[in-house]
Amino acid sequence: MKIKNKTLTYGFIAAGLMNIGGVLTFSRFFTNSSISEFDPVVMSNFGLLMILVWGLAYIAIAKDFEKVRWLVAVFAIEKLIYGIVWAKWLLNNDLSEVYAQDAMAGIFYTIYGANDWIFFLFFSYVFLRTMSKRNEFYN
Repeated sequence: MKIKNKTLTYGFIAAGLMNIGGVLTFSRFFTNSSISEFDPVVMSNFGLLMILVWGLAYIAIAKDFEKVRWLVAVFAIEKLIYGIVWAKWLLNNDLSEVYAQDAMAGIFYTIYGANDWIFFLFFSYVFLRTMSKRNEFYN
């Protein structure tokens, strides 16, 4: 099954909106201290701001992703790292404590990594597809 470029463009936009909307919603526009309290290194306000910036980057290349295939690979690696960090965090923390303190933070910690794994697969697919198209061109 071949996915159309227009659909892939929407995938990049969705990834960006998930980052931007997720951070702004669950952090209550950077005022929810519970998120950074439970992971002060990765999810500090600075860390959350950088997640928002990654979202802007996804949207910025949405229509031209085929021209920046290696940047798409970087996106896949970035999502892989966040997915691994989330899995490790889940193994070493108790989500019920987060929910007890703040439901929005609890929801954030429940879903952010799943989102990262999904978009890791998406960016990996796009990268591999653009690499195979490149190889077709040169053969």
